[in-house]
Amino acid sequence: MNILIVKTSAIGDVTHSLPALNALRSQFPKAAISWLVEEEAADILTEHPDINRLLISPRKRWLRQLKAGNILPTTREIWRFIKELRAVKYDLLLDFQGLLKSSILIALCRAGRKAGFGRGMEHSEGSYLFLNEKIAPVSMDVHAVERELHLLNAIGIKTAQTACELPIAPQTRKEADNILSRAGADHTKPLVILNPMTTWPTKHWPPEGFAALSRLLTERGVQIAFTGSPTDRDEIAAIIHKSQVRALNLAGKTNLRQLAAVFAKAAVVISTDTGPMHIAAAAGVPIVALFGPTAPWRTGPHGGQHTIIRTAPPCSPCFKKECPTGSCMKDIKAETVYQAALLYL
Repeated sequence: MNILIVKTSAIGDVTHSLPALNALRSQFPKAAISWLVEEEAADILTEHPDINRLLISPRKRWLRQLKAGNILPTTREIWRFIKELRAVKYDLLLDFQGLLKSSILIALCRAGRKAGFGRGMEHSEGSYLFLNEKIAPVSMDVHAVERELHLLNAIGIKTAQTACELPIAPQTRKEADNILSRAGADHTKPLVILNPMTTWPTKHWPPEGFAALSRLLTERGVQIAFTGSPTDRDEIAAIIHKSQVRALNLAGKTNLRQLAAVFAKAAVVISTDTGPMHIAAAAGVPIVALFGPTAPWRTGPHGGQHTIIRTAPPCSPCFKKECPTGSCMKDIKAETVYQAALLYL
């Protein structure tokens, strides 16, 4: 049996689909399971033992190349990818993305069954038009993980005893050890990781909050490490400078697989609502998650071992990327976050 999972982006959303993968492998132990994903999130999946074939779409790179005028070579590359996509006829295709960008690819795929949510699903952009099994939509207030498991249940696939787990290869764990050692980590102290940056300004906790939290944690005698992308490095350096404590800046020093392995070494990860938060949860680490404009019941860290910090003003969740006050995040106190972290130290 050939199965194709379509979940192309983003980092957190791809991580949310891991329980569905677990359920599929449990029910179809001998199936050939493929996954269609975009480049930015592919690292999460490259070592997963339950995936037989990874189809990586460089959509954003293609757009940059076309914009730069590289029409002919990019068109050839796209055509080769389409041929790869159509090389296998799938018995079952599962659309977990539900967006226009994914529906175009789904239309190109050869599959006997193309299953996903039907008309009425929020943000679906008409993706259901290319499906031949359309499941009744569910509320977006159902957690993202549970929505996908609901889809599987609706087409007769059992989802009992599934978990949001990300297997980490032994070699990747060694790489994480080396990254921490090169950064100067004190391995005799408990490791606490702070993951402050997001792509939404409204999700940010002020730098003063992370600086004050860093001072409290340092007094507790832990090893603090900050994680982030290469573009976050300067802002994280500014937070560390403001805190006036010794902390590791690992921004840009890991790929996503190594990041999961670094997270797995932590006693607790303290994070805003962003993709790496979900990677940490899938790596089995307790999370203290800071929420403001978004809804933890929709996209919070999955599992029962985590703590949500939220001031919950009447306007939250607003799901807006701009706000004149940002009070929902600014009003979170460093002492509150610190006390939540102590539960795991």
